[in-house]
This record gives sequence, structure tokens and C-alpha cells, in this order.
Amino acid sequence: MTTQPDRGHRLAAHLYRLLLRAYPRGFREHHGAAMLDLFLTKLNDVRQRAASGGRLRFWLGTLSDVARNSAAERAAGRQRSGVTAPRQAGGSAFGAIVQDVRFALRRLAHEPGFTTVAVLTLALGIGANTAIFSVLDAMLLRPLAAREPDRLVAVTQGHETWWEFPYPVWVEIRDRHLFDGALAWSGARVNTAAGGPADFVDGAWVSGGAFDVLGVPALLGRTLTEADDRPGGGPDGPVAVLSYRFWQRRFGGAADVIGRSLDIDRVPFRIVGVTPPRFLGLVAGLPFDVALPLGASTLANGTSSLGPFGLYVDIVARLRDGQTAGEAAAALRAAQAQIRAATMPPFTYASDRDQYLEEPLSARAAPTGLSPFGSRYERPLLVILGVVASVLLVACANIANLLLARTAARRHELSVLVALGASCWRLARQLLVEGLLLAAPGAALGLMFAQWAGRFLVAQLSTQAYTVFFDLAPDWRVLAFTAGIGAGTVLLFSTAPALRAARAAPIDALKRRPRVGADHGRFGAGGGLVVAQVALSLVLVVMAGLFVRTFTALAAIDPGFDRDRVLIVGIDTAHSAVKPGARAALYARLREAAEAVPGVARAAASAAMPLGNLRLTPLVDVPGRPPMSASNRFLYGNTVTPGWFATMGLRVEAGRDFDARDREGAPRVAVVDEAFARRFFAGANPVGRTIQEIDSPGERHPLTIVGLVSDAVYPSLRETPPPTLYVPAAQATYLQRTAFNLLVRAASGPPARLARRVADAIGRVDPDLTLTFRTLADQINASFKQQQLVALLGGFFGALALLLAAVGLYGVTAYGVSRRRAEIGIRLALGADPAGVVRMVVGRAARLVALGAAAGLLASLWGARFVTALLYGVEPRDLPTFAASAVLLSAVAALAAWLPARRAARIDPARVLREE
Repeated sequence: MTTQPDRGHRLAAHLYRLLLRAYPRGFREHHGAAMLDLFLTKLNDVRQRAASGGRLRFWLGTLSDVARNSAAERAAGRQRSGVTAPRQAGGSAFGAIVQDVRFALRRLAHEPGFTTVAVLTLALGIGANTAIFSVLDAMLLRPLAAREPDRLVAVTQGHETWWEFPYPVWVEIRDRHLFDGALAWSGARVNTAAGGPADFVDGAWVSGGAFDVLGVPALLGRTLTEADDRPGGGPDGPVAVLSYRFWQRRFGGAADVIGRSLDIDRVPFRIVGVTPPRFLGLVAGLPFDVALPLGASTLANGTSSLGPFGLYVDIVARLRDGQTAGEAAAALRAAQAQIRAATMPPFTYASDRDQYLEEPLSARAAPTGLSPFGSRYERPLLVILGVVASVLLVACANIANLLLARTAARRHELSVLVALGASCWRLARQLLVEGLLLAAPGAALGLMFAQWAGRFLVAQLSTQAYTVFFDLAPDWRVLAFTAGIGAGTVLLFSTAPALRAARAAPIDALKRRPRVGADHGRFGAGGGLVVAQVALSLVLVVMAGLFVRTFTALAAIDPGFDRDRVLIVGIDTAHSAVKPGARAALYARLREAAEAVPGVARAAASAAMPLGNLRLTPLVDVPGRPPMSASNRFLYGNTVTPGWFATMGLRVEAGRDFDARDREGAPRVAVVDEAFARRFFAGANPVGRTIQEIDSPGERHPLTIVGLVSDAVYPSLRETPPPTLYVPAAQATYLQRTAFNLLVRAASGPPARLARRVADAIGRVDPDLTLTFRTLADQINASFKQQQLVALLGGFFGALALLLAAVGLYGVTAYGVSRRRAEIGIRLALGADPAGVVRMVVGRAARLVALGAAAGLLASLWGARFVTALLYGVEPRDLPTFAASAVLLSAVAALAAWLPARRAARIDPARVLREE
């Protein structure tokens, strides 16, 4: 079966045709077509193996083969025609460049230390930049691996860029046929274990025909059809389509996987297909392992999953030929009134119903799919990209200083070449070729380093709740970025040495090489580069300090509960035989079983967790107080069992905890936190007061407040703890969900070690429960993953820039000492104090550092405003951070200058005079 080449295939063929131009024309005419066919065959084999490292090695091998074989073919052609390679400076341009390359390779080979340091420095700088860009490319720029991704739009609401809709809204949009096709996609963690401890994978509930809308064929078997998308399963029963990665990981790439059974939340699904390697799913960064029909979700989640409060789905549509995203949005708004009216949820307030009817439906272009990471990580990654770009500039300044020193040392040699007839352009070109030969392997090594660094960076985004994965295989954008940044580095660090080489004068060939420097009163090009290095390094150290202080401020926040001794056991009762009305009794039995485990101090259960995904938002009124707006009545709620506050480490400030008295049928009670008391009772003790919980405009439940507890952070560590209402689980039967959390407090030691014993105890109560384990500390740490990543990268690259600046200052100072060695020896012979020599050398370096620090502080004050949104607990222009950064930079610079200064003070005057 033949397939049309995709865009990447055509681009690869075009690039290879360009490479073939390195061969002689006659050779291309006879063998070019066959070579192209062979190249495409090998490329297809590599892509089928879906190994990004293999593709990189394939391209590097192709470049090496073309370079070697084309040179051999050209040489053979010259021999056949009796033409020898030009040896004179006035020969052909190609021959002159070959001579330059050979000469530069010999010089670099004779200086292995300099060459190694320069290549590795460039590899680190280019690799870091490429790694950050490759993540940005995969997250924001890379088109979805689908047919004509430019015709895909995401259905949204209002001005949002991404919006999830209830299942009934999807049905209304699907049945109106407003587009060339539409699909629904809902990511979910599904349990593939047949029993016992859960084995969660990344699943996706998708509409029938979704893969046809995307234009993604099956690699094996078939994809999901409309017939599969029926409540309870289609004619073939519940079926599943595996991703290529999951097929390889779980089934070892077995060809007979079609027809096998896979348990999904204890329900067997029959595998009917495997998707291609390049298709990772609709949501960039959150790849799916198994795709399941939306209708079959009733088997795993109950019939309510297809109701107004069941699954929420992303809706993506394919535009008709000639249809634009604006026209698609207009079509949605034209049908909005009917869609909204047919899917109206049972809102409590008329204002909410009006807002639901009026909130406009819209559509935006979605060629890259959907991603929750674009808005969250785009700014931090752009900031880090700026940081690593600055580090590369510091590295280029270092290499430029080294090249300047080499050019000065070769001044006599360059003058001889000019005297013999070499043009200034030829000398400058020689230095540029040397720079290119340093940058080329640096870029190649950087590209390989970027693959590892990019995977490491993406791994830092994953949490226990979801696994983040991006395909970081280099595409044309990444390759173009690497090539561009490699060429830019050549210009950055080669321009100044090339210009100095071009100024070589023939008369200098008749002079002795000067030993006494005449530039001690000037900073020169090398000094100017050091000033720029110091300035950039100080900016990076300041930014790193701000990021690290943000992370430490978040880590030091008191969330209001004990983060170190609590184990969270997630329990799903969907497949338990326990009836919904008996779940409160089940919670009590599980709590008692967990408390009986040796090493457990306390145990309790709750519906929601601080810093978790579930948000319970009840509405309340306080009798005797003026009516409050809906926004002011908004608060957080939680359903808990007795002992929950002590298990979490919350303090009961007044009144009591829930106990056996607060059972079903007894007077309804509540416990509130201090934030609740401040909002609704002006900070007075609320114990004994009565409030009303509002279920609907005509249904209110009186609650008597029996306790006041300390505040706990619920939405985010960055936000002030919200007013929170706690109700006993035994009385909140309408909130007894199929999933809840059992909290286990360790008597001592790490709570994770209790997981196995607690699982055994729960299994004896009900073996049909699905369990997950995580510590409360891990959940808290995951909440500031972004700040942790920024602090880690900012701190690393800030330290690297500081090191590079110190090396640059050391190099310039040591070179200056070597050029003034004779002068210093004469000073010492005439009675100069060695300490005075140290002061002289360090003083010159101090002037460079002072200029760079002043420029760096000004640049930091200006640039701090761009990172304000990433900071917490520290001002963008925080004086202690600025001062500490300047002191740290000055201390490192002082050490870098003192080492060559001390060596200068130990120069032997007699030896210097003998040499002179």
C-alpha cells in the first residue's frame, strides 16, 4: 500500500537534494535520483523505529557521508581532467577555502586544550538554548500529527483559549453538523489492574470517528467508529485503541495484540487497533496510552458520566473547505441559543442561568492541538531561554578573549604573511574559518546534549497526577534554530579577532616581538569583553537569586497543616458492592481498619484535599445579616469524618470536632475556619451560631456551627486561605462521591512506608476498592512545580555564568600579566614592593569589574519587571538580592584576579633581565 509523503518527508527530500549539490554536476545527473531513493528508504526505516536519537545519528551520518564522498568525487574528477588543486593564494575560491580549512585544523589540533574547552563551552551554551527551544517548539509550535492540521479549530467559550464542555453540549454541536467534522476528547487516568493495587495509565474517552476527523489512520487494526460510541459499548462490545508507545511498553510491540483484552477500571475492553508512532494525542504534552469510546464510559463511571455533571470534554472541529475560524465562530454563535437552551444545567440562581445563555461560543485555530502547558509554562520558558542565551553570550565573550590573545601572540606571523602578499581579507577569513570549525562540532554536540537536557526538563513537569511527554525529535525548526545560533556564535566570537588580524602591518615583521605591554592604561577589546561578561553575569545572578528566593518563600509557607507525616490513600468505590447510601458506614470501617495498623497514629476520610483537584463550593447565608452577593457567599467546602482535623494537624480553636453524635438524622452541624469567621462574623467566635446552606433558591438547610478550626490553604500556596465550611460525612449524603481520600497520619518516620500495610488492611474490608497512594508532602511540592523548575534552571545557569565570567576575568588578567612580564620584572628589580604589584594588577581588574557591575545593576533594575509574574514573596527590585549578587560576583572576581596577581608578584627579576 502506498501512502502520500507527509510534509516532513518532502522537507527531508528537499534538504537532501540541496546536499547533493556538493557533488559534481555530472555525478548528480547519473546517480542523484538513485541516491535520493536510497536516502528516503533509509529515512523511512529510521522513522518507523520512532527513535529520536536514531534519527539524529542518521542525519549526522548522512552529512558526514556527503562531505567525505563529495570531496572524493571532486578530487577524482580533477585527476581525470588533469587539473590539480590550486596551491597559490590566487587560486580558485574553493581551493583557497580548502587551504584555510586544512591550516585551521592543523592549528586547532596543535592546541588541544584550547580547542576542547572552546568546543565544550559552545556545546553547553548551544545545547542549553536548543533544549529550551525544542521544548517550546514541541509545546507551542509543532503541528499536530494529523491530516491538514491548519483546518482544525477548538471550540471555546468567551475569550478563553481552551474550554471543556459538558457531554450534552458536545452532542448538540455534533448533531448540528456545523463543520466538516467534529470530535470530543476527555483525558482521564484509568486503572488497568484486574484487581489489587491500581495500575493507572493515561486514557482518553473519545467520540466515535474522532481519528477519522483528525485524519489519523491505524498502524494495526482499526480506529474507533461511530458504532463503537454507544452507551455500554457498540456491536463489538467495549473496545480500545492503543497508542504506539503503550503498545511497545505494555505488549512489547506484539503483532497479535489485536483481539486481546485489556481491563479498564475492572471492565474488559477488546483491543481493536494501534495508532501511528507520531500521533501522541490531541493534548500536547499529555499523551494518551489508550483511547476508549465515550459511550463506554458508562461501564467504568456509571450512567451519570454522560449527563450534565459527568464527563467534560474538549471539542475540536475540522473546517470545511474555504471555511475560516471566524466563520466557524459565527456558525456557533448562530446556533448558540438553541445549544444553550437544550443543555441548561439546574442552576441555583437566575443570574447564573442568564450568564450561561449569554456567554458566547467561539472557535480558535488549533493546528498544534490543545495544551494546558502553553499558558502556564510559556513565560517561564521564554525567561529561561533569555537566561541561557545570555550564558551563551558570556561563553562567546570568553572564547573571543582567548582568540584575541592568540591573535596578539600571532601578530608577528600574521605580519609576515601580509609582507608575503596575503590580503587582509585572507587573514580575517582564516580566523573566521577557525571559528566555524569550533562552532560546527559545538553545535553538533549541543544538539545531542539538547536531546538529553530536553528530556530532563520535560521530566520535571510530571507529577503523580499526570505524566508529561513531548516528542523532542529535532524537526526543521529546531535544526534551523541550532544552525542559526551556531552561525551567530561564530560571528560573535570571531569578529573581533578577525578585525585585529586584518590590521596586521608588514612593518611588524621586521620588529622584535614586544615584551613590555603598552596597553596597561587602556582596557582594549579584551577588557571591554570582560566588562560585558561581568554585566551579563550579574544580571543572571540577580535573576537566579530572585527565582531561588521565590521558591524558598513558597516552600516555607505554612499551609496550615502538617505536611510531613500524612499519607493520602485515594479510594475509588465505583466497583465496590457497597450501595451509595452505605458509603458513610464504609468510610468509618476503613478508618477504623487503618487506625489499627501498627505505626498509624490517626486516620480520617474526606471528599476534598487541600491543593487537590476537587473543589466543593457551597453557598451560605447568615440569618440576621444583610443579603450578600453570590461572589461574597462563595467559599470552599469539604466533607470529613471525625478526627480529620487532628489527622491533618489543624488546630480546633473553639468548640469541638465532629464525633458520633453527628450522624445521619441528627441536627445538622458544621465546623468553619477562621477565614469564614472573619468574612461572615467579623472575626467573632461563631460557635453556636446558625447559618443556612443553599441547595437551590427554594431549598435551604440550617447548620449549627459547633467548631472553629485554623485556616488551611486550599486552592494555591500563592493565595490567601479562603473561607471553608466543613460538614460531617455522615450527614452530607449528597456529597458522598464514589471517590474519596483516606488520610493516614504516621506515628513517626516517613508515612510512605505505611502504604503496603494500609493497603492490606483496606483489602480485608473491601477487596474491590481501587487504591492510589501519595504523601501530602508530594502533593504540596507538585503545587509549585513551576517555581521549582525556574529556580533550578535559573540557579544553575546563574552559577554557570558566574563561573564563565570568573574564567574570562582570570584569562584577561593572566594574559595582561604575561605581556607585562618584563615591565613587572624591572619594577621588582628596582625595588618595587610585591604587594604593590598585586595591587596594580588587581586594581586594573577591579576597574573592569566595577564598570561591569554598574552596567549589570542598571540592566537588572530594567529587566526585573519582565519576571514580576514569576515571583512570590520578593519584590522585583529587592535590595538584599541585588546587594548579595553584587557581593558574590565581586568576591569571585577578586579571587579570579588575585591568582594571576600573586603569580606576577613572584616573578624573578634576574631571570627576566637575562631573557631581555
